[in-house]
Amino acid sequence: MEAMDDRTNEESALNPTVIKLGLVSLFADISSEMLYPITPIFLTTVLGASMASVGLVEGCAEATASLLKTPLGAWSDRLGRRRPFLCAGYFLTAVSKPIIGIAAAWPEVLLARSLDRAGKGLRGGPRDAMIADAVAPHLRGAAFGWHRAMDTIGAAIGPLIAVLYLHYYSDQLRGIFLWALIPGLIAFALTFSVRDRVKPTARTQNNLKLFNSWCAMSVPFRRYLLTWGLFSLANSSDVFLLLKAKGAGLSLTNTIFIYCFYNLIYALASPSLGGLSDRIGRKPLLLAGLLTFAAVYGGFALASSWWQFSFLFGIYGLYMAATDGVGKAFAIDLVEPSQRALGVGMLGTVTGLATLVASASAGLLWDHWGASTAFIFAAIGACVAALSLVLIRPIPGAQGGGRQI
Repeated sequence: MEAMDDRTNEESALNPTVIKLGLVSLFADISSEMLYPITPIFLTTVLGASMASVGLVEGCAEATASLLKTPLGAWSDRLGRRRPFLCAGYFLTAVSKPIIGIAAAWPEVLLARSLDRAGKGLRGGPRDAMIADAVAPHLRGAAFGWHRAMDTIGAAIGPLIAVLYLHYYSDQLRGIFLWALIPGLIAFALTFSVRDRVKPTARTQNNLKLFNSWCAMSVPFRRYLLTWGLFSLANSSDVFLLLKAKGAGLSLTNTIFIYCFYNLIYALASPSLGGLSDRIGRKPLLLAGLLTFAAVYGGFALASSWWQFSFLFGIYGLYMAATDGVGKAFAIDLVEPSQRALGVGMLGTVTGLATLVASASAGLLWDHWGASTAFIFAAIGACVAALSLVLIRPIPGAQGGGRQI
């Protein structure tokens, strides 16, 4: 009977597993996004950090997650277990938040952000593999789209809570880092409601031999990984977008409202664009997303008024909806079922390590040559990555639904 229920659930993109994981991500993102637009301003105004330091904090934090994603994804595949990694990851993310609030200097924030992202490294690959395990291949893009939508609703609610907090306690930025612990612990508690479905197999035992992991992956997956890594070298942390808006004269409250608008567009568009990738293939959407990114970053280099930033953040939400969940579904399409957590982990590792370089570079470019230079560099990098994606030949037998990629 349990096996029959699993097969029935696989024929729905929005099944109980996807809903539960979506709720976990919703509360986790409320916790994280309460702080995301606040943290760079806290660093620069309260702790006196430079833009290069902000880039280093964000880049190192993402690199921490990245270094963990591949080995822990392989470990999850080998064990045939997902939930322990979810529980540990969301717990670390929750408890890291108050540490930022008591920091006296930016290196302490770096340590706390690294702990936060270590939690992401623990949970990322196993969670995404759990989504893929829960649905049929022809619904994979839609399932990731629904998960991203619920995740991003949390990312819209979190900043609104931050605005409410700032309305009453605008001179007490440290306090919000303590309040963020509550939704983080709710997310951690919800992880215990999700059931593992995979079992360890003889084939997955080899996944922990990381030296051989790259060679074991399909050629199309390796090409895709290299292309996305190339793009990530230009894709710095989103905190620079927020700092550009704030630096152009927008109030902190208006900057947060625009960020909420971006997350709302991202959330609303994710299910539709994820489902579209099931029908027309992943590659066209990823290509459109890269070109959209280039246009948005070119716009940020020139933007100076609130309506321009609002428009650009809205279009940026469409870029995210077209690439985030779709990009993960694409990676899973190109690997064996026994390598799903490892494949998503490798994608996260390459992306995060490249983001470390991108964020550090953006901070240095901003400090020495101005914000516009940093944004133009990113736009050019996205165009180069788009060209690389075009040159990848269609892959016969891709596991995603719809036409070949």
